[in-house]
Amino acid sequence: MSGSRRKRTSPPAVSPGAFPNIELLIDGDGDITIGRFGPIRCAATAANEDQCLAMLQRRHGESLLELLQRLDEAIAVASETGECIDEINPPSNQ
Repeated sequence: MSGSRRKRTSPPAVSPGAFPNIELLIDGDGDITIGRFGPIRCAATAANEDQCLAMLQRRHGESLLELLQRLDEAIAVASETGECIDEINPPSNQ
């Protein structure tokens, strides 16, 4: 075997129910996506069948679990206010 291999480490413990808003969304009519989004190396998005709820960019030094926590919180805010939390698209100048 040649080439570099990533060292496997134990994942941090995540308790069941750690992301209640993500769970509600994907158990219902919604979905989340995590990965490259155009030129953005890592993004997390959440949507239901009616609208986009959140579009977040992974911050420098932010772990995947931290990104998921922010996504979970953004889903809650969007569900309460009806407004998408968008860190990806620049605001339009109206």
